[in-house]
Amino acid sequence: MSDRQRVVALNMKNVTKRFPGTIAVNQVDFDVFAAEVHALVGENGAGKSTLMKMLAGSYDDYEGEIFIGDQKINLHFPAIAKANGIQMIYQELSLAMPISIAENVLVGRLPVTKLGLLDKQKTVEDTKKALERVGLGHLDPFMAIEEISQHEAQLVEIAKALWNEPCILVMDEPTSALSREEVELLFEIIDRLRNEGLAIVYISHHLPEVFRIADRVTVLRDGKKIATKDVADVTRQEVVQMMVGKSIAEFYRHESHATNKESLRVENLTRFGFFHEVSFRAYEGEVLGLGGLSGAGRSELGRALVGLDEVDYGSVNLHGKPLKIKNMSAAMARGIAYLTENRKSEGLALRLTLRENVLVSLVPRHTKGGVYKQSLGTPKLHELIEELTIIPPDPERTMNNLSGGNQQKVLLAKWMAIEPRVLILDEPTRGVDIGAKTIIHESIERLAQAGHTIILISSDLPELVALSSRILIMRQGRLIREMAKEESSEEIVLLAANGEGV
Repeated sequence: MSDRQRVVALNMKNVTKRFPGTIAVNQVDFDVFAAEVHALVGENGAGKSTLMKMLAGSYDDYEGEIFIGDQKINLHFPAIAKANGIQMIYQELSLAMPISIAENVLVGRLPVTKLGLLDKQKTVEDTKKALERVGLGHLDPFMAIEEISQHEAQLVEIAKALWNEPCILVMDEPTSALSREEVELLFEIIDRLRNEGLAIVYISHHLPEVFRIADRVTVLRDGKKIATKDVADVTRQEVVQMMVGKSIAEFYRHESHATNKESLRVENLTRFGFFHEVSFRAYEGEVLGLGGLSGAGRSELGRALVGLDEVDYGSVNLHGKPLKIKNMSAAMARGIAYLTENRKSEGLALRLTLRENVLVSLVPRHTKGGVYKQSLGTPKLHELIEELTIIPPDPERTMNNLSGGNQQKVLLAKWMAIEPRVLILDEPTRGVDIGAKTIIHESIERLAQAGHTIILISSDLPELVALSSRILIMRQGRLIREMAKEESSEEIVLLAANGEGV
């Protein structure tokens, strides 16, 4: 496409978004042309989501200017963004599962008769028309979303967005739950939408996808724009280097405390559709990193090891004894715990106090004769508040009244309280500032030094490389590579996760 043919659909100039204690997006310029797929890449915390939430009207206090076409728009509310042709497709689908495809696609715009009743014929016609744009014209509009496949639901989400006739479509990790064949079908649809003149922002950690589908790529790091390049003029290695930035020596380093005493042995562990024939060993004092792209099966493996998800076959041994657990309580009793990546929905009770959230893990240990004695856990609670620098250090403060970083510290304290022999940490520093991240890293260091086994699942490459004694790479549900600390780097890990150099 020549410069003369390029029509600017979106132009964000010098935009900034501040949160207490941090600048999430710092004076970023970002533009997208009509009939273009513009990839937005960067590590977790780079500012991608915040930048797109500004575009979606989620913040009323951003700085800078946003132009849709040649018109400056103050995008301070989601309704304003939608009215100006901006549609977002998030990684977590926003469809209502129990209701029909038609009700989801035509939400707020269902046709009615003169009597105010649902016009079923027009509903079918409109829904079919929307579905045909994404290759789903064969579906019954009155089927419930829960009756169709994940791939079909993803396409229904796109049909829903397109029904609102956007000029800018943002797609956030749209392939995370799709098979290779389904990804290719999605790309065909994206190609068609681009040819129809739509401006598409494509957010992905999967670099092969970026180089397959995008015209240009913008790299964010630490809230700042590093560069915008034509995909044809840049290599994957160059994109990785821009994403990573500083050398690993400039980040917090971890000395390995791994021993030769085996704590965990996993053999051929399989959960069909999620991970397959996974085998590895972990040792006392070791921080074993688990790397890979979104959807690689890392979290699913962690959940299975503590009985949150069932496995189809395979075995797990903890300190030489078979580990067969059906739930988290049984896992805790055997000395293995899992810190979830979803602190708000799965990890914490936000309406309860700091004390209640931490000490809940000690209820079995401090219950005598059917009576729970909360006071027995108070010394441990105060010790963890001090170690993790939880602010404010008030055990009676409700979780809703703590910052995200302090909530994350409380979640870690909850599992540190039981002193597990094996602690699985799933994205332990996601969404926290550098101060909280450093404190959490120091606690992981102390746990390893004390002989605990840590399995670290992290998409934060500096964190994964700096803290891990070894790194296992997962891709499409399988372990594809093991690398020692000496041979690991952020670039090598990211390339391996993308299937290169393996």
